[in-house]
Amino acid sequence: MDTQLLDDIRQCTLCAPRFAATETAHDPRPVAWFHPGAPILIAGQAPGMKVHLSGKPFDDPSGDRLRDWMGLTAQQFYDREVVSIVPMSFCFPGYRKGADLPPPAICAKTWHSKVMAHLGQTRLTLLVGGYAHKYHLKSKLTVTDQVQAWRDHAPDVFPLPHPSWRNTAWLKRNPWFEDDLLPPLRTKVQEIIDDRTNTA
Repeated sequence: MDTQLLDDIRQCTLCAPRFAATETAHDPRPVAWFHPGAPILIAGQAPGMKVHLSGKPFDDPSGDRLRDWMGLTAQQFYDREVVSIVPMSFCFPGYRKGADLPPPAICAKTWHSKVMAHLGQTRLTLLVGGYAHKYHLKSKLTVTDQVQAWRDHAPDVFPLPHPSWRNTAWLKRNPWFEDDLLPPLRTKVQEIIDDRTNTA
């Protein structure tokens, strides 16, 4: 695989002044995790502080919940030839008043078209959180309304809420998410895993 694009992203410092002005005053640390031909694309939001420190995407409780939603083990999830992870911002945006700042728009503007061309066609795309919904679906719906409309895009695209602990109450208020959406999502993921196993 040509690693030049990965290397370019990992060396990006476009947002250094922006991050230096946040409460965390951190340096950029782009977390780039993708591979051309990977059949599953997770289009996320932005790394959190734990991922910023580890350099591994979804290496936190949100990742545990997302892997459970997908029905994947950590080993399967972190197989770059199976899963590519392309957030709206490759870097942790920092905090304001203790809350995560939004992904800087310059990141997607600078890198996303190049990354998507590099990846090629995928079999399944998970749009995780409102920022990913707005960007990839040009959606103006609320997260709840967009996720409720998941059948409009399945089985190749699934809009999801963010798997953050902050959304635990949302999950309790919306039991249809686990009852109706997760079974076909897991079926699609398992089909992809089975196809890879059978052709290996």
